Amino acid sequence: MARAILFDFNGTLSADEHIMYEVVAEVYAGAGRPISHAEYLDQLAGIPDEVAVRMWLGDREDVDALVSRRIEGYRRRVRDGATVTEAVRAAVREAAAEVPIGIVSGAARAEIEPVIAAAGLEDTFAVVVTADDVAEGKPHPEGYLRALDGLRTAIPELRPHEVTVLEDTEAGVRSAKAAGMRVVALASTLPLHRLGEADEVAHSIDRSLVRRLIASPG
Repeated sequence: MARAILFDFNGTLSADEHIMYEVVAEVYAGAGRPISHAEYLDQLAGIPDEVAVRMWLGDREDVDALVSRRIEGYRRRVRDGATVTEAVRAAVREAAAEVPIGIVSGAARAEIEPVIAAAGLEDTFAVVVTADDVAEGKPHPEGYLRALDGLRTAIPELRPHEVTVLEDTEAGVRSAKAAGMRVVALASTLPLHRLGEADEVAHSIDRSLVRRLIASPG
């Protein structure tokens, strides 16, 4: 069974990929190169901010400023925590009552913490790994390996394959698999053929999914 569960944030815990696109589109258009929704999903979904900016806008001197603008635009839109649905909140609480849980995200801590606090989940996660904590973003496994180290505070002998990860992007799935973990991909952001490296696919996060993951062989 899963002895621990790790969640991606954007598009997984937080139903916000449409907001992410809106903010990215606003910032990139202001920087001189608009991006369509299809282009965003095809090329940039799940990619760290700095990498995404350079991929789309080139190696500019104002990369940090553009990333900061994107983060602030996101924070303004999600401050009430409404992107974390009641079903997800219930599932997170159910999981945390049974096993250690955590977040591994390419988002900044300044984006994640206000949302989970507004959703009433700030004391639920044993570990939260953000873009601020790693040198290499997804699809590199660094974030998930750091989270594994954090989970071992509660379960010292925890092995990677005993951790189940919920992800919604190709880069996220590859990151968790490279760390040796089991992955459930959410078919909410990308088409199924982009998620083929995952161990299974789910259509939403709810209490029944969490109960099954904890009870099923990993």
